[in-house]
Amino acid sequence: MSIGQVLARLTPEFPDLTASKLRYFEDQGLVTPLRTEAGYRKFTPADVARVRTALTLQRDHDFKLARIREYLDAHDGEAEVTLPPSILEAPRRYRRDELLAAAGAAPALLDDAVSAGIVPASDAYDERALTVLRALVALDSHGIQPRHVRGMRQAAEREVALVGSALAPLLRRTDGGSRARASELAPELLRRLDEVRASFVTAALDRLVP
Repeated sequence: MSIGQVLARLTPEFPDLTASKLRYFEDQGLVTPLRTEAGYRKFTPADVARVRTALTLQRDHDFKLARIREYLDAHDGEAEVTLPPSILEAPRRYRRDELLAAAGAAPALLDDAVSAGIVPASDAYDERALTVLRALVALDSHGIQPRHVRGMRQAAEREVALVGSALAPLLRRTDGGSRARASELAPELLRRLDEVRASFVTAALDRLVP
């Protein structure tokens, strides 16, 4: 099938699907259509099934591309999307005492993290807070306290603002395709910024410990 035929088959179920999104799925390795000698894409029934599965995971389960790719690779050829119950369960929430116990943290360390804006004040904490608090426990054992890493949160906010500026043309549009493209592009831009920052950190560490 050509791109037009794929769109004709899938857009009744997924109205936001466009030719550019199909090409984007190809760029991201979610589907690999054949090419004619003239360079035109030809999609097999298996390709269409993968596209339908990817769109279903995006729409119904809010999967990002990385998770979609993992699912497709693990369930290639299956006609229906079947997710284990663990994926659909509500995220775990921790009370203060549960969070402290899971992270092995002292109450004072959590209080300092909240005061520094590293962990948000809350009656119930998510897995992200647990991950951060565990990291702070390890850093605290070497004398690095929450107040010392406050600048990292501020730097992260500046990076997100930078990505927001880059995505502004897409975010100003009202069509679903543009919003979906922005949603997928944001983590990719942040990953590239992470690579640049890691390069700076590695170079500085090399100077510190030659």
